[in-house]
Amino acid sequence: MTACASVSARPTHAADRFVVVDGTRLRFRDEGRGLAVLLVHGWTLDLEMWDPQVSALRDSFRLIRLDRRGHGLSRGTPSPERDSEDLAALCKHLGLARVTLLGMSQGVRAVLGLACTAPEQIDALILDGPPPLDAVADPEVPLERYTALVRRHGIEAFREEWAGHPLMQLRTRNPETRALLAAMIARYPGEDLRHPASRDEPGARVHLESLATPTLVLSGAYDLAGRKRAAKELTARVAHAELAEIPGAGHMPNLDRPDAYSKLCREFLTHHCPRASY
Repeated sequence: MTACASVSARPTHAADRFVVVDGTRLRFRDEGRGLAVLLVHGWTLDLEMWDPQVSALRDSFRLIRLDRRGHGLSRGTPSPERDSEDLAALCKHLGLARVTLLGMSQGVRAVLGLACTAPEQIDALILDGPPPLDAVADPEVPLERYTALVRRHGIEAFREEWAGHPLMQLRTRNPETRALLAAMIARYPGEDLRHPASRDEPGARVHLESLATPTLVLSGAYDLAGRKRAAKELTARVAHAELAEIPGAGHMPNLDRPDAYSKLCREFLTHHCPRASY
């Protein structure tokens, strides 16, 4: 049984709110009005990656975003096994009968897990830069090497190396965007690298062919070849999926090309989702 409760805590931002899920405090924000959209970030990032989309879309959508457990200002150890449960608990806490899910990178696993276990609750899916979903671990992210690096040299050594990884490279030269990414990496606690557990991620067991939800799969034009291949394979396996590519963008197209990204999301949601507030 998942227990969920509000807690009071000193926010780092006026919009910060906190909820306790089975004893673990998670940070989230709930902004805007309209169709409810839950945004889920990737590994080592946090809810602040969605700042450009909240600014662009909050006029028409209710945008809910959280720090996944063990990321940003949420406590606990990162747990792909728990991410979908945390999303479901947050939806229940907020009284959301229906929601649209936007997952980025590792966050795609979380939103697909929820979509497959509670399809009646999901209006639409946006899946951005998905990893290979049939693999237990992401072949482009050397977790064993990073775990050893943290053990020998500490979390700062990992953060420095990870910031140079191809998945973390921005195409934009905007200094504020680059500072935002650097701050998120600096906030990442790295508890999953300090105390590694099983890598058996539930996303590998998701039954994609059972999904009947309108789905948009996104890739940055300069994302890694493995991610672009995974996006095409995912699109082929989901019945009502369409694939779009963001030009001039890498693995984080919402930061590289925020206007194009937000426009694409707005058009997809307006076309496929009922105009309702939850």
